[in-house]
Amino acid sequence: MALEITDKNYEEIVAQGKPVVLDFWAEWCGPCKKIGPDIAALAEEYAGKVNVGKCSVDDNDELTAKFGIRNIPTVLFIKDGQVVDKQVGAAPKNVLEDKIKALLS
Repeated sequence: MALEITDKNYEEIVAQGKPVVLDFWAEWCGPCKKIGPDIAALAEEYAGKVNVGKCSVDDNDELTAKFGIRNIPTVLFIKDGQVVDKQVGAAPKNVLEDKIKALLS
């Protein structure tokens, strides 16, 4: 299951040292709902290796502004606290998984 990442717990999650996959989404966003099951599956498959989480743009203004999120879904791939890749818009699970594999290499 994907973590719920918020303005309050983001720094704590990044401080764990694992790469982070952060899905910016909203309840009302159709494409966000489309990739939601893939994000959840990737969270299960990469548990222990990567922190996979979801951040609601409606509830977390600070993170949304910090990363300049203008379109959702946007999935950020974060390593050592830095964004190293991103996917804007809905993408197939294999595209997201390839980006996770690159994050781990």
